Amino acid sequence: MIEFNKRTNTLEQTQYKYSLQDISEPNLYREIFSYDEIPKCAFNHRRVPMFPADEIWITDTTFRDGQQSRAPYTVEQIVTLYDMLHRLGGPNGIIRQSEFFLYSDRDKEAVYKCMERGYTYPEVTSWIRATKSDFKLAKDMGMKESGILVSCSDYHIFKKLNMTRRQALDHYMEIIRSAIEVGIKPRCHLEDITRADFYGFVVPFALALKRLMDESGIPIKIRACDTLGYGVSYSGAALPRSVPGIIYGLRHHAGFPSELIE
Repeated sequence: MIEFNKRTNTLEQTQYKYSLQDISEPNLYREIFSYDEIPKCAFNHRRVPMFPADEIWITDTTFRDGQQSRAPYTVEQIVTLYDMLHRLGGPNGIIRQSEFFLYSDRDKEAVYKCMERGYTYPEVTSWIRATKSDFKLAKDMGMKESGILVSCSDYHIFKKLNMTRRQALDHYMEIIRSAIEVGIKPRCHLEDITRADFYGFVVPFALALKRLMDESGIPIKIRACDTLGYGVSYSGAALPRSVPGIIYGLRHHAGFPSELIE
């Protein structure tokens, strides 16, 4: 299929659709990530166009990811920082959302106190694992949007979850559908994307999310998580480490607009 791109004023080919490669053994990219050498950065010299988003804002993870690198905050500290983020982001929502854990009593108390502030920005959102018990937790807390951990590298799918790619994709989609059914907008955290098989799993998964989004009418966000810090911005760098390649692929091959990609 050939479509006209109004942004570039050119005809672009979009006819190829990637399907899930449900392999029996994990692809761990040992030529890049070997045990006895530092990770290698390979180049294929393929360049992707620069398409900066029309609007850029910040999604804050201080109260979720940030708390994993230091002693946990007290409730008072969380509320104080949340007030500061509200002031810093201003009335136009430069800091659009803030992400919270929901697990401990301290987490829940902090969430409720921040929600009582009544701020439009940053919106209080949550983060959960792709399990029904965690999903129920987000539902009971009254979350309108929640991040959902959906690991996408074979390191995580095969070695951590003990699943095949097909089992992982089906499991993720079941949880995401459940979220939509009760009115929670899903934000899918594609963990360890810079070690994942981009065309064999990431793009097919993103296409499944795009189909669900089109069917339900509910926006679904993708967060491209560089879990181990292997992403590089170099022009011509090869996947899976190329950040420009990842973002271009999510837009071009999966059809996700920039406002739904983090």
